[in-house]
Amino acid sequence: MKISSIPQLYRNLNRWREILSVLSKYGLANWIGRLGPDFAKDLLKASDGQAIARHSWEMRVRLALLELGPTFIKLGQILSTRPDLVGVELATELEHLQSDVPADPPEAAKKLIEQELGRPVDELFSHFEDEAMASASIGQVHRARLTSGEAVVVKVQRAGIERKVAVDLEILAGLALLAERLPEFRHYRPRAIVNEFQRTMRGELDFRREMRNMEQFAYDFRGNTTIRIPRAYPELSTGRVLTMERLEGVALADGDRIRAEGFDTYELARRGVNIYLEMIFCNGLYHADPHPGNVVLLSNNVFGLLDYGMVGRMTERMQEDFVEMLLAITSRDAEHLTSIITRIGSTPPTLDRTSFGLDVADFVSHYGSQDLSQFDLGGALVEMTEIIRRHEVTLPARVAMLIKVLITLEGTARLLSPSFNLLDVMKPYHKKLLRRQLSPSRQLRKFRRFYAELEHLAEVLPRGIVDILQQVETGKFDVHLDHRGLEPSVNRLVLGMLASALFVGSTLILAHQILPITLPFIGRLSGLGAVGCVVSIALGFRLWLAINKSGHLDRRE
Repeated sequence: MKISSIPQLYRNLNRWREILSVLSKYGLANWIGRLGPDFAKDLLKASDGQAIARHSWEMRVRLALLELGPTFIKLGQILSTRPDLVGVELATELEHLQSDVPADPPEAAKKLIEQELGRPVDELFSHFEDEAMASASIGQVHRARLTSGEAVVVKVQRAGIERKVAVDLEILAGLALLAERLPEFRHYRPRAIVNEFQRTMRGELDFRREMRNMEQFAYDFRGNTTIRIPRAYPELSTGRVLTMERLEGVALADGDRIRAEGFDTYELARRGVNIYLEMIFCNGLYHADPHPGNVVLLSNNVFGLLDYGMVGRMTERMQEDFVEMLLAITSRDAEHLTSIITRIGSTPPTLDRTSFGLDVADFVSHYGSQDLSQFDLGGALVEMTEIIRRHEVTLPARVAMLIKVLITLEGTARLLSPSFNLLDVMKPYHKKLLRRQLSPSRQLRKFRRFYAELEHLAEVLPRGIVDILQQVETGKFDVHLDHRGLEPSVNRLVLGMLASALFVGSTLILAHQILPITLPFIGRLSGLGAVGCVVSIALGFRLWLAINKSGHLDRRE
C-alpha cells in the first residue's frame, strides 16, 4: 500500500476494522466447518442467528455483504450481473441480496425534502404519508398527492448515505489494491471491478440520472399503448429527491392474483417479452432489472415498469454480435461462436484456444440439437457463461449484463406461462436487425465514417513519413523498448553481485586480520570483515526469499 494512503487508512480506521472483522468472521467459519467437531460448527453465528460454518461459501459471501451495509449490498447486486467473473453459483446467490433496512424517521425525510426543494412539505404536497411504503439501502419511498390532485411517490435519499458510501468506496479501492497482489484473486480483476462499481454507485446516488432514464424510456415508447412509464416531475426532483407518478396495479410477482383475475398469462408473457426485446434490439436502451417486483399490471393488460436506477445500453454492433451468438448456438456453428466470443471478450495470454474450442463445440452440440420449441435459452446462456469464466475470458460489462437480463426475462416469463419460449419471440428481431444492417442508410453511414478516417489518414500520413525520414537523416531516430518485468530481475542480479563481492572482500579482510579486535572466547579477528560477512549473508538470504516468493526459483518454461 502506498504511503499516501496512510492518512486515509487512519481516518477510516474504525470502518476498516469493522469490515475486516466481518470478512474474517465469515472466512474463519470455513476452517471450523472443515476441522472442528459438530459442536464447534455452531460457535460463530450470522446476523440471523444461523451457524455460519453450516452455510455454503456463496451464502457466506452474501451474508457478509449484507452485514457490511449499503455499499457492499450494491456491490453484490452488481456482481450478480457478472457470472462471467464470479461464477454462476455465486451470481445466483447474490440475486437474493436485498437490504432490509428500517426507514429513516419521517422528520428526517421531510427535512431533506425541504432542504432540496426549498419549500415546506405541506406546501409541496396536499398529502404526504409519514410511513415509508418501501425502504432500501440508499433511499426510501413515500406515497403523496400533489396539490393538483395527482397521486405520486416521493423517493428520498437516506440521511448520511453519501458520506457512508464515500468511505466504503475508498476502502474498497484499498481492498482491491491488496487483492491484486494475491494470485487467487488477480484473474477477477478486482481493481477494474471496483472502478466500474464506483461509477455505478455514484450514478445511483444521483436521482437525476434515474429521472433522465425515465424520460428517455417515455420518449422511446411514445405512442405504445402496451407499456406505461411513470411520469417524472422535474420541478419536484433533485439529485436526492425524485417525485414520480404512482402506478397502481397488480404486482407481477403476485401470480395467484393474476390467475384469479382471469389474465391471459401466455399473452402477458409474450407482450412483456416483446417490450423488452424492443428495448434491447431496437431502442438500444433497456431496463436492466426485469424481476417481477419491478413490473405491475395495469388495466387493459398494460405493463407498468418501476425502478430505473439500473439500465443497459447497446450499440448496433453489440446487438448484431449477440444475435449472431444465439444463431451460432441454434445452427450448431461452434467455430463461429468461438470466434465471436474471443472477438468481443478479453482473452488472457494463457488461453488454450484448442481446449476452449472443444468446450464450445461440446456445448453447441448439446444445445444445437434441441428443438427450437423446447430450447432452454436461460440454461444455454448460463452454461456458456460458465465455460467463458472457466477459461478466464472476460466479457464486456454490457454484454454480461444483457445475458443476465435475458436469463431473468425468460425466468419471469415462465412464471406467467411455463410453456413460454423466448427464442421463438426473438426470431422477428433477428430479421429486423438483418434488414437494418443491410439497409442503404446504414451502409451510407459506414461509408461516411470510413471516408472520414481515410481522409484523416491521408492528411497525417505524408507528414509523418517526412518527420521519420528527417529524424533518420539527422541521426535523431530512436526506438524505445519497454522491457516489462525486466527491472526486478536486474535489481536481483545487481544485489546478488554486490552480496558476492562483499562476501569475498570480507573474507579476505578476515584472512589478513585487517583492523583486528580481541573478543572473548574467539580471540583476534577483523571486526570490519566480520560485519561485512554478516551483511553479505543477510543480503543473500533476502535475495533467496524474494526469488523463492516469486515462484521462479527453479521453474522451467
